[in-house]
Amino acid sequence: MTRTKAMAWAGGVSYLLLAGLLVGAAPRASGTVHGVGALMAASLLAGVARRRPLPALAMALFGSTAVVAGTPSSLHESPAVSYQGEFLSYVAVDLILGFIVATCVRRAALAAVAVSFAVQLVVVGAFAQGDNLAVSGVIALLAMSASCIAGLLIRERREHAVALRSQEVAEAVTAERLRIARELHDMVAHSIGIIAIQAGVGSRVIETRPAEAREALRAIETTSRETLSGLRRTLVSLRRAERGVSASEKSSRLAPAPGLADLGRLAAATADAGVRVDVCRTGDERPLPADIDLSAYRIVQEALTNVVRHAGTGHCRVTIDYGNEDLSVEVVDDGRGSTGSGSGHGFGIIGMRERVGLLGGRLSAGRRPEGGFRVAARLPLPARAGVPVETR
Repeated sequence: MTRTKAMAWAGGVSYLLLAGLLVGAAPRASGTVHGVGALMAASLLAGVARRRPLPALAMALFGSTAVVAGTPSSLHESPAVSYQGEFLSYVAVDLILGFIVATCVRRAALAAVAVSFAVQLVVVGAFAQGDNLAVSGVIALLAMSASCIAGLLIRERREHAVALRSQEVAEAVTAERLRIARELHDMVAHSIGIIAIQAGVGSRVIETRPAEAREALRAIETTSRETLSGLRRTLVSLRRAERGVSASEKSSRLAPAPGLADLGRLAAATADAGVRVDVCRTGDERPLPADIDLSAYRIVQEALTNVVRHAGTGHCRVTIDYGNEDLSVEVVDDGRGSTGSGSGHGFGIIGMRERVGLLGGRLSAGRRPEGGFRVAARLPLPARAGVPVETR
């Protein structure tokens, strides 16, 4: 970094030396030659302009003014042609000015514009002759205005890009927070519901039927351990930026995320809470993408939680249909139904709708005409590899 900085400042000093050399070594050359030479030498200011644009502007103003002041105005050319050639040296000033407007704070940019305009105005007034004064002033003003407008456009485009990136980051953070909230709700709500029911059963029969109380305590212990394992998996996934530990190493330490293959264990835990679950699978059962598999499992889990808490029944049915294009999940009970759309009982159905919506599927949840409650989700599946495509 220090070496690059030194090279940048060496380029700035070299520019000033070349500007002086142009005036001293070629005093009889035309203004056009001096202007083009000074413009080409200004490329040495690129390094300084990137790091310190205001000192770079000062160097460019000094060098360009020296070139204009040291050039004979009527040696070989008319005043108009002579000044137009000399004016090329100020193009570098205008380029640096545009860069300042695009990158520096507004106060510094305004000061740079004011100083540059004042210097060029004084130089035009001092070295333009006769009728050429107005033309030269207009040319200088137009060139400087064009550079400032270009800098403003670049500045606005960059600020707009920064705003879009900030918005994308905020939306990503919100989406991740919602995902974590759904995971914690679906995981904890079902387990806590079962624990509460088992604790109630145990407290009622602890004196009269100690064997049943022991079974209830075992169910509470098993459910608590599974819930703690799920919470640990979620919390560790939030700490994937931990130094020195890769995501693959973390995932290898954790149990895999639940899926439809774990419905048997979920049904058994629900049965311990007093609700018998009949699981029916139809279609061509096969491995599913991880996000679909997890979402389907969470939908069934939340639906069973609502059955345990609100249905007032001892039986429900879960149907999983593996279709060619989508996966259908249905949970039906014959209880007393629900008192509302789900918002009255928390965020269960809201979370299910969010899961299904993220996967581009459809969800319906409501009372059945014949009694009870029905939750049905349809999740689109990706095209199956190896399935022949009909052609004509």
